[in-house]
Amino acid sequence: MKRLLRLTHPIHVVSGLVIWGLWFVAIYAGLSVACSVAPPESERDMLTGINVGVGLATLATTALLLWLSWASVAAGRKATLRRECYFAYLSAGVFLFSAGGTLFVGYPIVFLPPCL
Repeated sequence: MKRLLRLTHPIHVVSGLVIWGLWFVAIYAGLSVACSVAPPESERDMLTGINVGVGLATLATTALLLWLSWASVAAGRKATLRRECYFAYLSAGVFLFSAGGTLFVGYPIVFLPPCL
């Protein structure tokens, strides 16, 4: 189990996309539930509790993915085996791509009025 947690393990090639997918499902499910249970007033702009929550979740997920990308590059530099170096750099790219995807999807959700 300890070997799975090292960033040079091949499982981290897909873990960035898994984190992004969990964020995506949680954001849209939470947005749908919040809009059906307690929709904000239609006169309010984008500054609602729903948008603040989505924004905080987006920033936290992006920060996690960027940190994992940085840590994967650091692990790739320390790796002695060429295979481990490859998996570390590949997973760093996937983490970075997932962080960009999180911002790309989260930005419009945060800055548009919810429950349209």
